[in-house]
Amino acid sequence: MTRYNILRCLLLLSLSLPAQIKQEQEIRIDREMFPDRSLELLEGHLQGVRKLRFYQEIENGEMSYEAKFKKGRLHYSVEFQKNGELEDVEFIIKKRDIPNDSWEAIQGHLDLHYPRNRIIKIQQHHPLVEGDPQKTLHQAFQNLILPSIRYEVVFSAKTDGGFQIHEIMFDAHGELILMRRSLPPNYNHVLYQ
Repeated sequence: MTRYNILRCLLLLSLSLPAQIKQEQEIRIDREMFPDRSLELLEGHLQGVRKLRFYQEIENGEMSYEAKFKKGRLHYSVEFQKNGELEDVEFIIKKRDIPNDSWEAIQGHLDLHYPRNRIIKIQQHHPLVEGDPQKTLHQAFQNLILPSIRYEVVFSAKTDGGFQIHEIMFDAHGELILMRRSLPPNYNHVLYQ
């Protein structure tokens, strides 16, 4: 393969990053349908929570479970794999909750690639740390700014095809990790009619 072809392949791969699409569907379920293993992990952290709801989620064909609730002033989402193992913890934040240097990097990326954007939601994302779900839950509920956290930004942006919803994940320093377009929850009805 020539050097030109290798560069061309790398360019095409990098262009496919924004083309990823997130299609998600949430179905509210009863507590009894939520995995016992997940409930056991959450048990010690549910004191004082309000609006506790349980969901089964299907994202791009993969099933998981999610518990959503309000604790203090924060809206939490704790996601578990199909087998009940902790996947991550997220909670909604404001841009003022992100360190200035990280926010400037995030805003710079948005302004460069999506000049006409409007932020819909920002979440602080705590992925599973060192395979220890209790440590991850403890750190997330302490709202600690750690090197392992991520920021998920959901925004709408004007593109050639009109306004579209996008979701971008950044690391703690504001470096891009993942970018994808997000379809509305009822998009599958539009696709298959």
